[in-house]
Amino acid sequence: MNKRDFLKIFGTAAIGSPFLSLDLSSNHKFEDYSKRNNLSKTDFWIKIREDYTLKKDYINLENGYYCIVPNPTLNNFITHVKKINIEGSYYMRNNRDTDNKRIEARLANFLNCSPEELVVTRNTTESLDLIIGGFPWKKGDEAIYAKQDYGAMQQMFKLVSKRHGVVNKVVSVPNHPKSDEEIVKLYEDQITSKTKLIMVCHMVNITGHILPIRKICDMAHKYGVEVMVDGAHCIGHFKVNISELNCDYYGSSLHKWLSTPLGVGILYISKNKVSKINPLLASHVYEEDNILRLNHIGTHPVYTDLAIDNALDYQEMIGVERKENRLRYIQRYWSDKLRGIKNVIINTPVEEYRSCGIANVGIKNLDPNKLAKILFDKYQIFTVAINHENVVGCRISPNVYTNEEDLEHFISSIKELAV
Repeated sequence: MNKRDFLKIFGTAAIGSPFLSLDLSSNHKFEDYSKRNNLSKTDFWIKIREDYTLKKDYINLENGYYCIVPNPTLNNFITHVKKINIEGSYYMRNNRDTDNKRIEARLANFLNCSPEELVVTRNTTESLDLIIGGFPWKKGDEAIYAKQDYGAMQQMFKLVSKRHGVVNKVVSVPNHPKSDEEIVKLYEDQITSKTKLIMVCHMVNITGHILPIRKICDMAHKYGVEVMVDGAHCIGHFKVNISELNCDYYGSSLHKWLSTPLGVGILYISKNKVSKINPLLASHVYEEDNILRLNHIGTHPVYTDLAIDNALDYQEMIGVERKENRLRYIQRYWSDKLRGIKNVIINTPVEEYRSCGIANVGIKNLDPNKLAKILFDKYQIFTVAINHENVVGCRISPNVYTNEEDLEHFISSIKELAV
């Protein structure tokens, strides 16, 4: 049988067999999102809640680990999986690099930085560990970070201390600072002529505390010290303008508040710092000032990266400012009603600009792990316990789909337990 006859027979079979269909259209018919602009505020957020498939077994107030994907993004992601599975090596060899560049350029525009300063990674831990591990340390160099920083990066600093003789200086960020200057001074007081790098959280993951990043960066740069920012919870949560932060390095996880599928992060490196970082893994990119040489991890699930486009579409439909306002409203809805209640402890600053969607609550003399268990077993509320340094309570991280009914149930539960 020649090729022409084979293709003719195969084509006829494909028409009659659903198993050979190459229709990759999504089951979710994307509506005209512009119509949502005509909805009232209440109806708009009801519509957003309808975009999510939520478990009925419990109220999810633990979106900080991973924000579940809204169905419009999820269905497009499934379409990408099917497309890559069908095209296979053809896609990888012909279209992958083009798509990567396009998506990274769109992300760079979203974050107000140059595409030459940004790469897609798998998560914040990978992004920041690439910097900590690739920094040109010398014995006796000093690094500064906080007790409240994410554990994985603290462990990486301890690793480079063991490997290179780096001296780690650890500060403690107060839950209720008197001013920005108090926080800046915490880091400034630890700087010496040997200090090379400061790690600082844009938003402290266990309390939701937003730190004054620009002020810290400006201070550090006066001493010739570089600043690496952990922005794991920030992109997609509130407006992030990397250029305005004046930081040297920034990492974030897009599968948190931008709500991409699991396994997507970003790493920003200021253009003039790219060449000084040593790659973790060897790459076919050799130019010292090319950031692409730093995130080579071999073959990975590229369909996850493609879904960044869809997540950005959904984010832009809501609007960055509207989403930020919604998340802050949800947090303040419950936290304001619990502040001042006897035996209730709010471990997040009271000033609105110092937090957004995440906050932390504890009950006096009640272990956080026990509190989290009671909330789940008795009240069907899922949270996460935090018992670390000066933070003793449960992290509460609702999402845009969370409504007032969910929050009222949570509020009444805490009040009942605090008696």
